[in-house]
Amino acid sequence: MRLKTSGRIAGQTDVDAGRHGLRKWARTAVTAMGIMALAVSGLTTLAFPAQAAAPTVVSLTFDDGNANQMTAAQIMNNYGLDGTFYIPSGNVNNAGYMTVANLQGLAASGHEIGAHTVTHSDLTTLPSDEVTRQVCNDRVNLTNWGFRVTSFAYPFSAVNPAVQTTVKNCGYNSARALGDLQSRFGCSGCVFAETVPPQNPFRTAALDQVDSPWTLADFQNSVTRAESAGGWVQFTFHHISSTPGPLSISPTLFTQFASWLKTRPATTTVKTVDQVVGGTVKPAVSGPALPPTPSSGNLVKNPSLETMASGAPQCWQAAGYGTNSRTFNTVSPGRTGSTAGRLVVTGYANGDAKWLPSLDLGGCSPTATPGHTYTLGAWYKSTANTQFALYYRTGLGYWVYWTSSPWFGPATTFQKASWTTPALPAGASGISFGLNLFSNGTLVTDDYEMIDTASSPPPPPPPPAPAGTNLVQNASLETAGAGSTPQCWQTAGYGSNTASFSTVATARTGTKAERLVVSNYVNGDAKLLPALDSGSCAPAAVAGRTYSLRAWYTSTTVTQFAVYYRNSAGTWVYWTSSPWFAAAGSYTQASFTTPALPAGATAISFGLSLFRNGTLTTDDYAMYDTIGAPSL
Repeated sequence: MRLKTSGRIAGQTDVDAGRHGLRKWARTAVTAMGIMALAVSGLTTLAFPAQAAAPTVVSLTFDDGNANQMTAAQIMNNYGLDGTFYIPSGNVNNAGYMTVANLQGLAASGHEIGAHTVTHSDLTTLPSDEVTRQVCNDRVNLTNWGFRVTSFAYPFSAVNPAVQTTVKNCGYNSARALGDLQSRFGCSGCVFAETVPPQNPFRTAALDQVDSPWTLADFQNSVTRAESAGGWVQFTFHHISSTPGPLSISPTLFTQFASWLKTRPATTTVKTVDQVVGGTVKPAVSGPALPPTPSSGNLVKNPSLETMASGAPQCWQAAGYGTNSRTFNTVSPGRTGSTAGRLVVTGYANGDAKWLPSLDLGGCSPTATPGHTYTLGAWYKSTANTQFALYYRTGLGYWVYWTSSPWFGPATTFQKASWTTPALPAGASGISFGLNLFSNGTLVTDDYEMIDTASSPPPPPPPPAPAGTNLVQNASLETAGAGSTPQCWQTAGYGSNTASFSTVATARTGTKAERLVVSNYVNGDAKLLPALDSGSCAPAAVAGRTYSLRAWYTSTTVTQFAVYYRNSAGTWVYWTSSPWFAAAGSYTQASFTTPALPAGATAISFGLSLFRNGTLTTDDYAMYDTIGAPSL
């Protein structure tokens, strides 16, 4: 299964790049009377007449409303050419995108303003009401700014019959797909031009999107091959910039193409999409209002990823940015049900990748209230650290990066990540969040939740654990995590020293123990700790109670427990340390009873440390509430 990658949000540094990665759909050749026979083998063997044989129309179209497209508009103005600009209205007036004044200038110069959904969403993965909101409301927004809006382009070229019907019902006269005309970049065996008028005006054929490998010869060949039999050729641009990028060409190259187009015979013309398709301007139609937000409970739509649409979980999108290779698919079974989402990152240099509730108008992304805080949860397995990445929606439908949670450690079995957000900023109307990878690794996620903390009173403190309950997860270190770190554990330390951690077979019980070697010691310490997370790895604890901490160890030097707690804000802070425990050549149990846990604390993490050169091996950790703790 192939899933799209969502892209740049709001021009932030921590955003989703690759948003315009084209979804490759099965190509359907568009038949046209008089089209040249396709039995000729190889594009380079074709011979083209010097003079066009039939009327040919070229349309220069631009997706997403990127601000650097104004450079292309100026070049086209210089050559007397008009283009069609497909605009997601949620982007307008935001950093990196055109303003309403820019769009008004384009229209005044003769260019066409078309629609591209409000938030640049994959329409095939959304519920029908959200599809209608995205398609209709984009036209309403653009119409309210004074534009004649008759043309639409499908984001990611993602389209099915139901989406086509929605576009028609919203009052458009045409809609453009991508990649259904033959070129050096794909659709081998397809025709070279769309018919005029198009056979299906709500899925007009176009070339693959223009990106960095395109040359002047590619542009010229796409036109001259169409001229041999006539028809309509649509080019799709995203960025016209001197800064290299995967969806960018230089102003110099665009100028060369525009200049060349002016030299074509009179039978080849450049027109906007509206000029090619024609038709009257229909009344603007608004999409349905959002249903009321539930007053309590889980706000995430399709939280267990069970409902599928176009081969992907409905209401979810793949996202990421930076330099890394991201693969998204689903696996079965999930933690619950039959589906979970899997993400694999390879070739990591920077950035991240994640699953997110669709960055839409609220049909999928959870609606949220400014000033409220939200508890986020998700179950995961991962070979590397993960964390929640959060975004919020503002304005007509503009998504911006907000914040990230603390890290959650690797896990080979499903663990719950949980975190409470800060207060949602003023002007925000929705939240999207997901666990991410920011290194090479594999992450499987399922059973997401988002709960408004204002919807119910805080839960009461947990009752004392049953007598004799060890609160430490993976206490004997037998379940492996990533590398040499057991699941639900992390390495830690500070100061100037060299610490080396490894898993060894010289266990007290089972087959695994953890060894720490410290060398080059100047100051500080090193230790193994239950993961300092916000979820289920760190042992839960109740303020005001005392706890018995225990671990078995061998050591070439003295050791002691270093103890931390998670406060009411979710931040981990150093708390205290135990007395020293002597060096031991065979397994010896270290034990320490803590003071009363401070007010607001919700969890404890602890581990035996080395604070000088030496070797320490540990196994069989335990933490008991002293109410009912077993005897040593």
